[in-house]
Amino acid sequence: MRFLRLLAALLAVLALTAPAADARTRSADLSKTDLSVREALTRGATSVRVIIQTARECLATVRSSLSAHGDKVLGEHGGIGALTAVVHAGDIEALDASSCVTAISDDAIVATHAAGGKNGGGSDTVAVSALRETLGLTAGATGKGVGIAIVDSGILSITDFEGRIVGFYNFLNGADTFAFASDDYGHGTHVAGLAAGTGAKSSGQYAGVAPGARLIGLMALDKTGQGRTSDVINAIDFTVANKTRLGIDVLNLSLGHPIYEPAATDPLVQAVERAVRAGIVVVASAGNFGVNAETGESGYAGITSPGNAPSAITVGAFNVNGTIDRRDDVPAAYSSRGPTWYDGFAKPDVLAPGHRLVSATARTTALYKDHKSLRVSADYFTLSGSSMATAVASGVVALVIEASRAANGYPDKPSLTPNAVKAILQFSAIRMRDDLGLEFDELTQGAGGINAAGAISLAQVIDTAVPIGSYWLTGGVNYTTTIAGVPLAWAQHIVWGDHIVWGDLLELNRLAWAQHVVWGDSYDDGIVWGDGYDDGVVWGDSYNDGVVWGDHVVWGDHVVWGDHIVWGDHIVWGDHIVWGDTSLVTNTDVWAALTFP
Repeated sequence: MRFLRLLAALLAVLALTAPAADARTRSADLSKTDLSVREALTRGATSVRVIIQTARECLATVRSSLSAHGDKVLGEHGGIGALTAVVHAGDIEALDASSCVTAISDDAIVATHAAGGKNGGGSDTVAVSALRETLGLTAGATGKGVGIAIVDSGILSITDFEGRIVGFYNFLNGADTFAFASDDYGHGTHVAGLAAGTGAKSSGQYAGVAPGARLIGLMALDKTGQGRTSDVINAIDFTVANKTRLGIDVLNLSLGHPIYEPAATDPLVQAVERAVRAGIVVVASAGNFGVNAETGESGYAGITSPGNAPSAITVGAFNVNGTIDRRDDVPAAYSSRGPTWYDGFAKPDVLAPGHRLVSATARTTALYKDHKSLRVSADYFTLSGSSMATAVASGVVALVIEASRAANGYPDKPSLTPNAVKAILQFSAIRMRDDLGLEFDELTQGAGGINAAGAISLAQVIDTAVPIGSYWLTGGVNYTTTIAGVPLAWAQHIVWGDHIVWGDLLELNRLAWAQHVVWGDSYDDGIVWGDGYDDGVVWGDSYNDGVVWGDHVVWGDHVVWGDHIVWGDHIVWGDHIVWGDTSLVTNTDVWAALTFP
């Protein structure tokens, strides 16, 4: 029987050698092929660079058949059962029809999520010199013993990292070459400085969040701040394979590309979910597509991949408005809002400071050379964006892990799982309000602004060794954090997929916090929350709690869905229309249209 199945699979793949129909006329029929590839075929591309996911037993067969047909196989991603290849346009239809192939995705260009200092005004000095203070941090927590892997344009070996770059690898063009720490663009160094820089060159003024953490640099973006999805996947797979050897606990992804397909088939999302299952806390940026650059109008559904990965901690940016006081914090206008395209996941998960932050650089980087107005000194540079917010959040995660391990006597007791870390950050977050005192909705701020001090205090009283279903708090918890002399209430809820969950959810070691559980799994999978179940319906296929599908959906007091897609017609990413022509997008009630409050 196994032989017959393999034979059938081989015959399906060998169909590639048959004459193919005009891809431009058949692209709409390609059910396994993502939007970007279908658009390329419609435009008349003669070949496409794609990531082909296959059934596990078919990977070698598909590889051999592609090579035999003259398609160029560039690499293999064993972790997610996929190949990267340059394929003749005429072969896509046969691949899509093959029972061996589960998905065909664009090997899309990924880019950083930094936007310089042009996004709004405000003072730099208080915001960045007091970064740790606005997070509620005092001296003591440094992230010592925790490893943060940064997939980016590289990291420069400079004084602020004090020899803490314990590994550096180049993944450009598919390689995983050990190399000397470098960064021609400068974005990765800036990110690393926010997460774990000491600020030594500024006498500590521009210190990062976790200045004692170890850094692992994984270069997947080039001197322009761009790279290929396949190279990022290779870097993520490397973290899984070398988690123990290099001591990787946190993975920072301050990058992304438009969402072209559901999360279940997005190869970048699948790589992220695999890393989370391996016990790595993945922190991903939401994107900088929250405002129309031409009109200034706010918009929803700008989340990028892999920020749509359910189990990632997806981070947007907030603006501290030049003060330590958290009461004037607001989501940055440019920071991408949810929900995610196709799936309708509630993202971002949290927000972190990301507006006009000063961090490490060097005169040799392209960003430093090209943007004189953003220079603070020869060693520091200002950038804004969800990239910066993600780096700050990665530093906070390192502090949370450090605190938990110290309290539990690690390694005698296990480290917090990625799901537990995410829940802690959301539960302890601080809600943000507009000028009228009204809370911003969950699609704008997630659970709220990250609260490092609160997250640490909660992590310190969790006994990670107790069985599932058992009470795991070892002490009392004060659900407020005092910052700048002001006591601030925690959000005390998490956003679990499509549901806001309230109540005593963090008092017990629940199945939800297990390492194998994908964030957002339904209640039918055995995840039971105690109280708050019926209060948590945010959206779905019913009219419960004022949630209405069809022409629009009401989320709180805000209309999310409506009669138009995003900003009337489309979002333009480079020279590609990402969202706009609804004939190229799965026609579901969720994706009927968008409007704004």
